[in-house]
Amino acid sequence: MNPQESDADHTWMGNADNPTTRWLRRTRWIWHGVPTAPRCKMCYRPFASLGGQIVRLGGNGPWPGNPKYCTGCFKALYQGREGAEIECTLLFADIRGSTQLAESMSSTEFRARMDRFYGAACAALVDNDAIVDKFAGDEVIGIFIPALTHGNHARDAIFAARELMRATGHGTDAPWAPTGIGINTGQAFVGVVGTAEHIEFTALGDAVNVTSRLASVAAAGEILVTDASAKSGGVEGADVRERRSLDLRGRSQATDVVVLTLA
Repeated sequence: MNPQESDADHTWMGNADNPTTRWLRRTRWIWHGVPTAPRCKMCYRPFASLGGQIVRLGGNGPWPGNPKYCTGCFKALYQGREGAEIECTLLFADIRGSTQLAESMSSTEFRARMDRFYGAACAALVDNDAIVDKFAGDEVIGIFIPALTHGNHARDAIFAARELMRATGHGTDAPWAPTGIGINTGQAFVGVVGTAEHIEFTALGDAVNVTSRLASVAAAGEILVTDASAKSGGVEGADVRERRSLDLRGRSQATDVVVLTLA
């Protein structure tokens, strides 16, 4: 942080009264009901069909430097270099055994399966007020932040995880995308990183690393939730399949988690 800048300049993600936050929430509310994909992962402006044509007329189509964002969001975020260290909830969803899955079908079939998984994950995350951070190979990452969720961000992440599990066929005898999910709540830097030529809206910090490690050890059909997320999200005894203490790679202390049911 520049010594001349105040702390208030860096707290927009935790401050619902910040002008950028108000603009973003209003824009997401306007476009959320338009059933068109793909869309801007920040403000939900659609990029296809009639909605996309309307957006382009307003000069807010996909930004050439990173088409996951619309031009309007890029300008607002980059000009303000928005970001803050805040409490948030992270969700990492990972297809288990993707190498074996790819071996069992053609490359075109595997691509179609992955697109189906990305679509299901994006729907579950967006419907529960998450920001879709990125698709990374066989993994999807979502960020739940106070300023953009309409309730408890940990609870929203848990809802999204259960929706994704059901959407991928878990709870049946034949899930079409065997998925493991990790959820964690903690402090992270959430905001813009990168250069003028290529920016990303993402989360950084130890809380993110813990969530990634959880997803990597979650078995197919498992939702591993840290104690912090479980307590914040109001997880009750009937929701818990079991409790574990995990030695996650790179961490000096064990991480206590609960394994959630799909109910």
